[in-house]
Amino acid sequence: MIETGAEGTRECVEKLRSEVKIVRVNVDIVIVGGGTAGCFAAVSAKEASPNTSVLVIEKAHIKRSGCLASGVNAINAYLNPGETPQSYLEYVKRDSAGLVREDLVLTIGQRLNRVTEKLESWGLPFIKDEFGRYKARGKRNVEIVGEAIKPIIAKAVEESGVTVLNRTAATNYIVKDGRVAGVFAFSAREKTFYIISSKAVICASGGAAGIYRPNNGSSARHKMWYCPFNVGTGLAMGLRAGAEMTTFEMRFIALRIKDVISPTGTVAQGASARQINALGEAYQKRYENNSTPVRTYAVVEENKAGRGPCYLDFTHLPESENRRLKEAYLNMSPGMVLKWADEETEPNGKAVEVCTSEPYIVGGHGQAGYWVDEYRESTVKGLFAAGDVAGGAPKKYVTGCFAEGEIAAQTALEYIKMIKTNSETEVCGDENLDRELARVFGPLYRTAGANPDEYEDRLQKIMDEYAGGISTNYELCEPKLIAARKMLVLLQQDVERRLMARDLHELVKAHEVIDRILVARVLVEHLLYRKETRWRSYQERADYPGRDDQQWFKFVNSVYDSSKDLIKIIERPGKAGVLS
Repeated sequence: MIETGAEGTRECVEKLRSEVKIVRVNVDIVIVGGGTAGCFAAVSAKEASPNTSVLVIEKAHIKRSGCLASGVNAINAYLNPGETPQSYLEYVKRDSAGLVREDLVLTIGQRLNRVTEKLESWGLPFIKDEFGRYKARGKRNVEIVGEAIKPIIAKAVEESGVTVLNRTAATNYIVKDGRVAGVFAFSAREKTFYIISSKAVICASGGAAGIYRPNNGSSARHKMWYCPFNVGTGLAMGLRAGAEMTTFEMRFIALRIKDVISPTGTVAQGASARQINALGEAYQKRYENNSTPVRTYAVVEENKAGRGPCYLDFTHLPESENRRLKEAYLNMSPGMVLKWADEETEPNGKAVEVCTSEPYIVGGHGQAGYWVDEYRESTVKGLFAAGDVAGGAPKKYVTGCFAEGEIAAQTALEYIKMIKTNSETEVCGDENLDRELARVFGPLYRTAGANPDEYEDRLQKIMDEYAGGISTNYELCEPKLIAARKMLVLLQQDVERRLMARDLHELVKAHEVIDRILVARVLVEHLLYRKETRWRSYQERADYPGRDDQQWFKFVNSVYDSSKDLIKIIERPGKAGVLS
């Protein structure tokens, strides 16, 4: 019996079966997400085992999808001379208040340089010094010409023999006998529903944006730091399948150039820009350290104290640097160059105002995501995770995502040796098919209700005002979080009854809202549970303002029981390599 409301009646299912093309696919490994980690995992698997069938599902198109869609101007995780995997680990620990999964960070550090060289072999241009070495931008950065990084990665995928389903949105894992045995998905261009059975699944779908109200509103709301189309789908799929998650409460808040939300590292690190407040003071010296969270916290505090706005000042740069800065921004954020043109100024003409973004749930800059072992296997058999969707290892950036994609691919190849091939009908029976078919396409058949944009606005308003968004200076407290918890449950119930979509484009957006709400609910439980302030601004408890290593040097994890709609919090020890 299908119990999904009016759209789940037998009559509706029969209508769906007659109108929706159902395609069954059988592969060895399916990868959810064609971004950085997903593409590298696909190529790694195919190179190591050419006879293994590998399929990538990508909601957009792998040539311009994910966080690197518009390019990047530096590789931010590379070990320049004098740096080692151990020093990389120590840096990540310092920046994250000591609490990281050391085993995960170290295995990334051991691969950073090799995967960087692999990227160069695919044709990505690296800027080099007079000795032919990568041009360093700090201890762990090297400069690149990276506007076309995603097309270059996509070409490597295509040449490897991997099959790609572009413009196809994954919706749920197929779980059989306690293991993930495939993926449900639908086309964003036609009424086609995919039942993809596989021996293993690698989730590389990225983190979650759009949960909080962004800096810019209305038609500019997608002008944000993180890819606006990474909405937490892989996280939501894992939650519904019972996978354990970790550290959602370590949100990431980016320090960016106001309005255009362009990166600040290009000028702060690459051009030695001064960070000053409205009084011209180098304000960072007021704060206890220069970690990434504290740099965000410092801007918030300067504004609260009446010394804002804050700026990046590089008026000291010579004229010769203007062109170099423009080229650097054209490689990843052309909006900054347009801003200079609109203001009829050069980069060194005046200081630029900075702002802090809305919070994001990511495992690459922060450490929110799947709880995985050293080999990137999740707590559900047959399911692996890599990149921004994998938790426990912050500051992995592009090459760290490559490293995790490679590890996940290697582990998945070993895993599938033990799995016999299931036919599509064995993996997914009619009852499961009908239930997911009705859940996925139901919003198309509603004649009354609200559209995805309306629900997105409601979600973002709740999270901004009650769960530590921009309007509250990211500050959290128990009464507001409890209010957010209640509001989100009601919002989810309303979505289940009234969310409607007029076409396939809106259907994709509808499922993005569904997934965001579930991720938001789990996030609120994490924020409530950690009763200290460990990461300034990222997790700023006004009612517990101090850091407490005695009680809280631990990981806050969670498991979602979809049958009871309950979120269970689990504590894990804050030790390297401990997974039990």
